[in-house]
Amino acid sequence: MGVAAVQLTRLNKYYDQFHVLRNISLQVDPGERVIVCGPSGSGKSTMIRCVNGLESFDDGALQVYGTDVGSPGKTLARLRDDIGMVFQNFNLFPHLTVLENCMLAPVHSKKVPKRDARELAEYYLNRVHIGNQSAKYPGQLSGGQQQRVAIARALCMKPQVMLFDEPTSALDPEMVKEVLDTMVELASDGMTMICVTHEMNFAKQVADRVVFMDQGEIVEVGTPDAIFHTPQHERTRQFISQMLG
Repeated sequence: MGVAAVQLTRLNKYYDQFHVLRNISLQVDPGERVIVCGPSGSGKSTMIRCVNGLESFDDGALQVYGTDVGSPGKTLARLRDDIGMVFQNFNLFPHLTVLENCMLAPVHSKKVPKRDARELAEYYLNRVHIGNQSAKYPGQLSGGQQQRVAIARALCMKPQVMLFDEPTSALDPEMVKEVLDTMVELASDGMTMICVTHEMNFAKQVADRVVFMDQGEIVEVGTPDAIFHTPQHERTRQFISQMLG
């Protein structure tokens, strides 16, 4: 059996006295699509931010394809090149065009020649159906378009794992579908994905497994069918009934 894409083992994190992650253990296999859901403040975003080293953790272990995320220096920098992350807010550089935003990291971080980086950026912008906007600046785009640019920018690094932290929460409702449709296409390509989201229909459509978190703990893990129709824990039942109405 091969190495896990992501392996969390009894991970703990504190903010002062607040125990934000409590003995989190989770394995994500290559090509697996895992949706993380739960109420606000349950530790979901903190957990995936630990995966690419944006948040430190206090004890436990975390590996991405066998590399320790907790190790300092160049190892973490190289690891981040292999972990794409899409945030709630798009974090695009407003003074760069869409194309330049997508070319920046491959050129500067991976030393890809500019001509190759341009081809890569054009490919992934077309892949998320926004190639015709490549000469525009982020401020000229809708929120949904900006988020698709952010996804293309992450893909330009050819990551082994893609992390999504509530990628539609900052969008107007009419823009949510275009971003989710893009993510559904990526999921169908077999990309390893960990996505924090409240979009339960998206979870049903793409997830291999759904992780339900509450109060810093993983309460329940199962297939979408099991989590949505036969949850084993009362906290899961209450959350799902609220989300699905």
